[in-house]
Amino acid sequence: MPAPYMVERFNAVADRGILEFEAWFNDRTAGDRSWLVDERTWRFKYRFLPAIAAGPNRYKFPIRLVSRELPDVLVSLYAEPSFLVGWAIGRLRKLRHVFWVEVTFNSWVRRYWWKEMLKRYLFSRVAAVITVGGDGRRYARHYDAPDDRIFYARHTVDVEHFSSGRRVALPEREKFRSELGLRGVTFVYVGRLWWGKGVNYLLDAFAEVQQRLKGSEVSLLLLGDGADEGKLREQCRRKSIQNVVFAGFKQKPELPRYYTAADVFVFPTLGDPYGLVVDEAMACSLPIVSTSEAGEIRDRVADGVNGYIVPAEDAPALADKMELLAQDPEARARMGIASFDRIKDHTPEGWAKDFEAAIAKIVGSGDRMARA
Repeated sequence: MPAPYMVERFNAVADRGILEFEAWFNDRTAGDRSWLVDERTWRFKYRFLPAIAAGPNRYKFPIRLVSRELPDVLVSLYAEPSFLVGWAIGRLRKLRHVFWVEVTFNSWVRRYWWKEMLKRYLFSRVAAVITVGGDGRRYARHYDAPDDRIFYARHTVDVEHFSSGRRVALPEREKFRSELGLRGVTFVYVGRLWWGKGVNYLLDAFAEVQQRLKGSEVSLLLLGDGADEGKLREQCRRKSIQNVVFAGFKQKPELPRYYTAADVFVFPTLGDPYGLVVDEAMACSLPIVSTSEAGEIRDRVADGVNGYIVPAEDAPALADKMELLAQDPEARARMGIASFDRIKDHTPEGWAKDFEAAIAKIVGSGDRMARA
């Protein structure tokens, strides 16, 4: 799907003009994704794949792969039927097929033996793998992808948007916090309100922080929507957890204002392949408290430098670090600066350069034009 962060990256590829590039999408959006899709902002070529009905199901088909003109390189995910069909057609037609790979965690994924065997078969035969960092490399190697065919394209966000948005929001920060009902040190979570994100553990940790810091006000700001919002609201009522603000889903233009209203970003996930909201919060100069179950998290969060990493499903450990930061404004300021310094070069243009470098190596020449 055309997620906003991928649109930013594809626009950067198109703007640079090094590759003849076209994006193929299975779907425009989905029921559990609330982001806006506006094709008028897209500067790259694209198409939506046609669907083939099979009983009650509809499967997307990469029909361009049976046409006369093939791309030099096809880059895709691998965990859906359309990607596997694309891989099979590409293999028959001797096409360079590259998988985009991120680490997955057992909490989110059920490991069937036949799926594990299929991944080993695919990863060992694909032309190359493009991944984000060391966690992705280890994951690909686990499924027998050769080391010399693994390349990097780091995840990126629109750093300028978030950092400049923070500067604009700062003068009105206290007024906006008052409008939201935020008091004292404010922790913020951004993402789906769904069990896999561990927000129930965050609520328990926040309640513990409130108990420990009696006499000092703290608030929790939750941005997002999802299937478990009702359960989380009920958890607050049942356990009398106060000062929790459910602000709903916010589109990208609004987000810097909300990040700026907070003091600490908390990411309690049980198993994210990456978690780009961490990077957004870093671009807004926030210290980070994250679980260890997020891909490449140790490349982004240095314990004690720009935040802390705690085990997943461990509300007391989460509460310990939240309490520590709630009581130390100097540490929050220092870590916020460090967060921005660590993320400031992770821009869509940087991703475009990484992607182009990987494609150049895959096609075997750094100066020929490739169609991707």
